[in-house]
Amino acid sequence: MEFTAIYQCVAALDVHQAKLTVCILHVDEAGQVITELKEFGGFKKDRRAMAKWVASFCPDVVVMESTGVYWKSPYAALEKHGLNIEVVNARYVKQVPGRKTDIADAQWLAILARNGLLRGGFVPPVEFRELRLISRQMQKLSGILSSEKNRLHKLLTDAGIRLSVVLSDLNGKSARAMIKGLLAGETPQQVLQYASKRLKATQEELLDALEGEISPSHHFVITEVMAHIEELEIRIKTFQQALLQGLSPFKTVMECLQTIPGVDEMGAAMLLVEIGDDMSAFGTASNLASWAGVCPGNNESAGKKKSGKTRKGNPYVRRILCEAANAASRTQCSLQDKFKGLLIRRGRKRAIFAIAHKLLKIVFLLIDRGEYYRDAKIDYEALSVQRNAPRWIKKLRQYGYITA
Repeated sequence: MEFTAIYQCVAALDVHQAKLTVCILHVDEAGQVITELKEFGGFKKDRRAMAKWVASFCPDVVVMESTGVYWKSPYAALEKHGLNIEVVNARYVKQVPGRKTDIADAQWLAILARNGLLRGGFVPPVEFRELRLISRQMQKLSGILSSEKNRLHKLLTDAGIRLSVVLSDLNGKSARAMIKGLLAGETPQQVLQYASKRLKATQEELLDALEGEISPSHHFVITEVMAHIEELEIRIKTFQQALLQGLSPFKTVMECLQTIPGVDEMGAAMLLVEIGDDMSAFGTASNLASWAGVCPGNNESAGKKKSGKTRKGNPYVRRILCEAANAASRTQCSLQDKFKGLLIRRGRKRAIFAIAHKLLKIVFLLIDRGEYYRDAKIDYEALSVQRNAPRWIKKLRQYGYITA
């Protein structure tokens, strides 16, 4: 089999942390294929020189492997020259065995690109790439916060304090105030004054739960952990404000996504910075689901379906969608019916994953069409009457239209 060249000039980069190997294939006036090879460093001045050298050939396409985070800086340098850049999955570009060098990698990448055998992955516009940094760091802090809250629960249990038995939220306002009271040296009877009257637990139950033995080591560690929790909460709020402020130009898209069951404001924001607002980059909802890794794998040979294991995809999108699916399974909508049907046959985890798959397809359609979500099971007219009828009746009585 012979390759058929599609592009006249291509550039390929083998990206590493401290070195960039560039191979350019172009056709001269005599119709001969010329190979240009050059190596650059990994610093800013080197990336600028590399981008300027590549742009001087006016390549039809520039390709590079998605090597960790190292591809992002060269991509940004090439992007400034208005070049057509494609970032390809490294697992689809396998080097010929026995020829594994940086130069050979760049040459093989250029050959595949010149013959149209590579397909670039999704790279969002620069404004979304910048906001991704905020969103992903915020999610990392949220994970640390959850870990610290679990640690606090273990420390209190170790000290004999069983507040988690009588309270649903150990980090609620009342629970936190009572714990701080104990750390300040107050007795269990004294800290009962911080308990909200809305708590279902009785005074006797709270008193029994607060009885414990806080040693000096317990006191020190619990104090530090609670201070860390409060610090993390402040930092996460700062990140949330910065993210929402950066997404203010996309207010309409955000409002559309928030109409989906299980998707709140922050869920919509984190989802938007990951997939962008232009669905033409994916083409179809199925392609988007495949890219995110929330659809079953496709592995069939000789008429036999083998493992349907899902691909890795985008872990951030998967996490957001699974959280939204968990919330949607508890709402009165058609998604809940689908979840209940799958729960019996496939189990909870697979049912949640199937709902996440359906949610992402809904997200694709709403962004692509610019429409709000309307559930087939909900009577929106009746819901509007239910919410507004008391206010309407009050006004009608106020202005004399209703005397009774």
